[in-house]
Amino acid sequence: MTAADDFSATTPFEIRSAIEQRVPFVFCSPHSGRYYPERFLRMIRLDDTVIRRSEDCYVDELFAGSAALGAPLLVANFPRSYLDVNREPWELDPRMFLEELPPFANIRSARVAGGLGTIPRLVGDGLDIYPSRIRVSEAFDRIETIYKPFHECLRRLVTRTHARFGLAVLIDCHSMPASVRIGDNRIRPDFIVGDRFGTSAAAALTERAIGLLSAMGYTVAYNKPYAGGYITEHYGRPLRGLHALQIEINRGLYLNERNFEKTAGFSALAEDLQLFMADLLAIPEQDLSAPPLAAE
Repeated sequence: MTAADDFSATTPFEIRSAIEQRVPFVFCSPHSGRYYPERFLRMIRLDDTVIRRSEDCYVDELFAGSAALGAPLLVANFPRSYLDVNREPWELDPRMFLEELPPFANIRSARVAGGLGTIPRLVGDGLDIYPSRIRVSEAFDRIETIYKPFHECLRRLVTRTHARFGLAVLIDCHSMPASVRIGDNRIRPDFIVGDRFGTSAAAALTERAIGLLSAMGYTVAYNKPYAGGYITEHYGRPLRGLHALQIEINRGLYLNERNFEKTAGFSALAEDLQLFMADLLAIPEQDLSAPPLAAE
C-alpha cells in the first residue's frame, strides 16, 4: 500500500473558504490533522493516543471563522507525525532509514537533529515513532503524494491572492504545549507571534497581531522560542508584497493534553480569535507596504 491508499477515503488536505475571497489573507493549519491511516498505525510502536502528542489539536477549528471573514483556510487532515509540511521537502533523518539517503537530502538541520524532520522520528516529547528503520521509498512516497501537492495548493492560494489584491498575507496557525516557559521569570505565554526575526512580514502586521492579542488580556511573546518554520520562512517575502506570520497558541488555554478533549476555555478562545481575525484583516493595506523590521 501507498500514501495514496492511506488517504483513499479521506482527502489529505482541504481548503475551507467562502464563495468569494474578500481580503488579501490566507490562513493555514498544517499540523492539526487528526486522520491516522490504519497502515501508519500498524507501522508504529506508539498507541493511538500517544501518537497524537505532536498534533496541533483543533487549531483548524479555532481559526475556522476565517472563511466567514472572506479568507480561505488550508487544513491538513494528515497528522504531523506522519508527514510534516512545515519542513523542507527533503529534511530527512538518516537514523530512520534502511537505505542511504540521496545527496540532496538535508540531513544536518537542527530539526533533523531533534528528530522532527519532514518524516518525523519522534513525537513531541521525545518518543520514537517507529520500532525499527523504515524504507526510504516510504518517505519519498509521502513527499511526492502529499507534501508536494499540499505546497502546490498553498502556493496557488498565495499567488492568486497576490495577483488579485496586489499583496498577500499568510497566517500560519499552530499550537504549543502548555509547559512552554520563556525568560528568566519562566513566564507562560498564551501566544507566540513569529516573523522570522522581522524578515517574513511587515513590522505593522506583527505589531498589530501582538497588540490585538495583548489588548484582549493575553500574554504574548515575540519570536521566542518559536520564530516560524519553513512555511513562514519560505512564503514570507515582504519586499515583494508577500507577508507570512506564525501564531502559536498555548494548548493550556483550550485543551486537556492528557486526553485531547476540549476544555471549557475552547469556546471563549474561539470567540476571541474570531474578533482577533476580524481586526487583523482590517489592517490598512498601506501599512503592509512599509519595510519589514529586518532586511530580507
